Amino acid sequence: MRGLLSLCLGVAALAHAETNAARGKRIVDAAVEALGGEKFLQMEDRIEDGRAYSFYRERLTGLAKAKIYTRYLNAAGKDLITQRERQTFGKDEDYAILFLEDKAYEVTFRGARPLPDERWNRYVLSTRHNVLYLLRNRLKEPGMIFESRGSDVWQNTPVEIVDITDADNNVITVYFHASTKLPLRETWFSRDPQTKEKNDYSSIFSKYRDVGDGVMWPFNIVSYRNGDKVFELFSDSVTVNKGLTDEMFTISGKTKILPPQD
Repeated sequence: MRGLLSLCLGVAALAHAETNAARGKRIVDAAVEALGGEKFLQMEDRIEDGRAYSFYRERLTGLAKAKIYTRYLNAAGKDLITQRERQTFGKDEDYAILFLEDKAYEVTFRGARPLPDERWNRYVLSTRHNVLYLLRNRLKEPGMIFESRGSDVWQNTPVEIVDITDADNNVITVYFHASTKLPLRETWFSRDPQTKEKNDYSSIFSKYRDVGDGVMWPFNIVSYRNGDKVFELFSDSVTVNKGLTDEMFTISGKTKILPPQD
C-alpha cells in the first residue's frame, strides 16, 4: 500500500513538474499522430469536393460547387508557401483561382489574370496561420515555440489549448480535443497594413473522417473575421495522394495572360 502511494505521489509530482512548453509540444505531437502521423506528414496532395459559401456581415453572399486541389511542395524557407492550390468553381470547373508559391491568378476561358497583391497577401497570411498547414508544413521551422495554456471546456467539449508562436512572434492559439487530440479551433490576429487596425480571425474544424492512407481531415471548415462568419466549406468527399501533376498548377504557354485588374 505504501509503495502504491509513493508511486502515485511520484506520478503527480512528475505531472506537476512538466513545463508549459513541454506540455504544449506533447499536445502538438499527439495531434500530428491523431491526424495520421507520418502518413499525414508525407501527404503529397489532396482533393476536397463540396460546396463553398461566402458571407458578408453574417449574410450569405455567394455559394458554389467547389473543388479544391492542393499539392504539397518539397521546399523550405522562411515565409515560403510550400504548396500549390487550385480552387475551381461550378459544375464544369470552368472558373478557377490558382495560388502558386509567389503569385495568384484568376483563370477563365478568356485566359489567366494576375490577382492583386492584396488578395495574394491575404491568402499567404491565412495559409501560414492555418493549423493544418502549420502541422503539415511548418513544424520544423527554426524558432517555433509551443506553450500550453492548460485545459478548458469549449462548446461542451474538453480541450487542451496551446499557443504556437513562430520566429516572427505570430501567435496561433489552437484548441485540441482532449480525447481525439484533433484540432477543433484556432484563433489569431493581424493588423491591417494600411489602417493598422487589429483584425481577429478564427476557424472551426469539424466532422473529421479518415480520407485514405490513415489521414484524418475535417469535412466542415468555418472561418470568421472579427466575429463575423466569412467562409464555410462543406466537403462531400476528400481524397489524398491522387498523383496530381504540375500541369494542373501551372499556366501553360498557350494560355493568354490578361492585364491585372485596375
